[in-house]
Amino acid sequence: MKVVIEADGGSRGNPGPAGYGAVVLTEDRETVLAETKQAIGRATNNVAEYRGLIAGLDDAVKLGATEAAVFMDSKLVVEQMSGRWKVKHPDLVELHAQARTLASRFERISYAWVPRARNSHADRLANEAMDAAAGIDDLAEEPVPPHAETAKTVATQALTAPGWTGARGTPTRLLLLRHGQTELSVERRYSGRGNPALTDVGRQQAQAAARYLAQRGGIAAVLSSPLQRAYDTAATAAKALGLDVTVDDDLIETDFGAWEGLTFAEASQRDPELHRRWLRDTSTTPPGGESFDGVLDRVCRARERVIAVHQGATVLVVSHVTPIKMLLRLALDAGPSVLYRLHLDLASLSIAEFYSDGASSVRLVNQTAYL
Repeated sequence: MKVVIEADGGSRGNPGPAGYGAVVLTEDRETVLAETKQAIGRATNNVAEYRGLIAGLDDAVKLGATEAAVFMDSKLVVEQMSGRWKVKHPDLVELHAQARTLASRFERISYAWVPRARNSHADRLANEAMDAAAGIDDLAEEPVPPHAETAKTVATQALTAPGWTGARGTPTRLLLLRHGQTELSVERRYSGRGNPALTDVGRQQAQAAARYLAQRGGIAAVLSSPLQRAYDTAATAAKALGLDVTVDDDLIETDFGAWEGLTFAEASQRDPELHRRWLRDTSTTPPGGESFDGVLDRVCRARERVIAVHQGATVLVVSHVTPIKMLLRLALDAGPSVLYRLHLDLASLSIAEFYSDGASSVRLVNQTAYL
């Protein structure tokens, strides 16, 4: 797979509050495959540029890309990565080495300089990250005309427009990880409040996810459902991240009541009319169980707690199919029908973001490339 990487970084003061942004697109530039931005504290323009490149390369590698065309408005980084200029500044030697290591993962890679106007997506992300670094996210700002170019090194009072969604500030990013395989999932049986352990495959899946998350980094906390299959998956990731696991009871799976342990066909045969209604009406409750509307209510509580405690941070949430679907539904502001159309594999990763102003977005659904 060939991708296009646009990367940028900047500093307000050089050195000063710095940040970077990177976006990975399909070869035709029609589809965004991944994007990232991060404030990095006080740094120089060149350090931030390299950090943006490293982030873009890392995202492309994780997507399984084999070829990449990199576009940046930093002449220095492009020339150094192309091997035409030497790397002399000590602050850049290690960053250059990191970028070269990632670049070696591609069968073919090219670098090209572009003017800032042609690097606008990454430039916007980098400026949003610099806003966060400068602590000025919530200040009022006037939209920048589409044709206007903004200088990399400007006074901290000069701001860029928010993203096209209008969301401001740094979101709380939830990395939504489904637990690994159990015997009930192998047999495709309803597995709610029962407490089956991970299989050997499930433990391997948890370890693979943990390695990926540890490499990704930037995670501030790990939350888990109280059920053993989720907790063991979370604990494996937490160990790799050097963090503790916090249990949140509201992240528990749906209570399927009398259908617990049954296959789809067995539940349908046991209660044909109720089962049919349950598949299209989220207020319907399984015999002695819990409706999807009830799950939504408690997942909303969990989300509000996470945002309140970890505002602006990245949090790993290890849970089950239904709670994760509910969080994605909330981020999409979608109707209940989306629950029946989302597919989430075992040990898959999805990403939802929630902003303090009420805005939200979904960045990823059902990634399993690390398994």
